[in-house]
Order: sequence, then structure tokens, then C-alpha cells
Amino acid sequence: MQLAKVVEPFGEVNVYKQNSGELHVVATILAVPDLEGAKIGLALDGSASMKKMYGVSGIVGSVFAQAAAASTPNVVEPVARTMVSYLANFSSNGKVDLIYWACSPDGSKIEPLGEFEEQDIQNLVISGPKKLPWGRGTKLLPPLKYFVDKFKDAPAKGVKEPGAICLFVTDGIIEDLTDVKQYCLQYAQEISQEHKPFIKFLLIGVGEEVDEGQMDELDDMFEGSGIKDSSGKDIDLWDHQLASDMQKLEQVFKEFVSEDMIVIGSGRILNQDGKNCQEYPDGVPALLRFTLPVGSTAFSLEFPGGSVTQDISEIL
Repeated sequence: MQLAKVVEPFGEVNVYKQNSGELHVVATILAVPDLEGAKIGLALDGSASMKKMYGVSGIVGSVFAQAAAASTPNVVEPVARTMVSYLANFSSNGKVDLIYWACSPDGSKIEPLGEFEEQDIQNLVISGPKKLPWGRGTKLLPPLKYFVDKFKDAPAKGVKEPGAICLFVTDGIIEDLTDVKQYCLQYAQEISQEHKPFIKFLLIGVGEEVDEGQMDELDDMFEGSGIKDSSGKDIDLWDHQLASDMQKLEQVFKEFVSEDMIVIGSGRILNQDGKNCQEYPDGVPALLRFTLPVGSTAFSLEFPGGSVTQDISEIL
């Protein structure tokens, strides 16, 4: 299970309870990976439930509409501009492909906005779909297929060299989750056969109506699947994050780190009782795997010059 509250510099912490009572931990340390050759896609939810976040009040009549606009700020636009500006730095062409998704009455349509560089995005009005009506449902498969097709010509180099990174922002319940999972399993098989490029998908939940259980289900769908790329790396297409838990944009890349990436010269893992659980004499990797003994409620990463403690009691 993924922890909701993670202490910096950890990017993600997953805790798996074992039958023995021990806890297997897989954690990442925030680091910016080398993403040479990757394209970037960003999909913004265009469903009707997002209107207020876009600053759309729905009130007609000039006097009332002006008053409503003043009290209903567009919180999506500045965040989207910031995300595009940041992500463009990691795109192979310096641009981010931006779309609205979950448009039209059944939530199955997409409205592309185009590709934007860091400077271009500052002049773009981001206030929800214009060519299509606001959606009344939230279907993830259409934008997923859109990006897969958009980036289909990227080199099929496997997990360590993704062809693209695609982010989906939503505030609702995914209505076609079963179809999405079936499609992703098939796509992962094609990656394993070197027929398709590896693409990493990140689902970002905003607001109080988002179903975190669904997000967890999607995130964990490849756990134990045994599907690997040609180099033997486990294929895991999905990650998720609640916007309320995102402290830094670097968390977008929290699953792109590996055990080959060393972040500090040495260190060790202790549980709350001071029991030594893992030694890293030759360097602390950005991807950590270790086991905590029965009764553990926290762990600390000690390193020369300091330490950081992560509480895990929320999942116990």
C-alpha cells in the first residue's frame, strides 16, 4: 500500500505486509532522471464537475456573472501553466502535448489544444473545453489511446528509456477502469515483445470526489504480473498521486528512479527501535528495497551528516 503522507526526500513509499508479520518496503528518493528522447503529454479533465476549478460559475447575466467570476477563481490555469513550463524542460522537443479529456455527454471525447513550449503556455487561456460540451462522465481509455497513438513512433527501448510520459488530471470516478486495465495489460505485453515503446502514465487526483481506491488499483495492477521488458525490467505503466499530497513537481518522476542511481555515498535503514534493517555501504540508491521486523511503525534513513524518519503507522 502506498503511503499518503511522505516525508521529503522520499518521493513514494509502498509498504507490503508479509504473512510473517514483517513489512517489505519499496521507497524512492526524489531525483530528476535522464529522460532523453521522451515526449510529454498532459490531459486536463473537461467534465462538468471541474467547472468551478476552471472558474466557470454557470451563471448568466452580466452583473451576476461578473460577481460570480470574481468569487470563482480559475485554479486550473496557473497550475497547468506551471506544469507545462516544468515538463517542457524534459521533453525531447521542448513541448508538451495538451488536451482536455472526459468531454461530451458521455465523457468519452477529447479536445486537443496543441503542443506548447515553456513560453507559449503563458499566453494560453485554460478555462475548459470550447469545441465540445463539458462531460457528464469520466472515461480514461480515450485519452490513453490518444497518447499511445500520438507517441507510437518513439523507439521501443523498454522501461529505462520511456518513449513518453503522460499525465491525466481528474476529479472524478473513472467509469471504464476495467477496460483501461485490459488495454494496459495488452499494451504491456507489446512492450515486452519490443513492438511498442514504454510509456509511463500518471493519474493525478484533485478535489474531494476522486476515488483513491481506483487510483491505487490502477497503480498496483502490474504488481506480481511478471511482465518484463527485453532487459528484464518489470513493466509498470501506472503511477498515481493526489494533488493535495504533491509538495514538489519533481514527484512526477518518483517512479523513474532505479537501484543503479546513487544519491548519497553511504547510509543505513533503522526501524523506530533502532534495529539495523539494511546497510548501504557503497551508496544509497534512489530506489530502496528493505524489510522491517514485526512491530515496526517507522523507519529512518541515516546518512553522513543527517537522517530522515518516515512514519508508516497509517497503513498498519
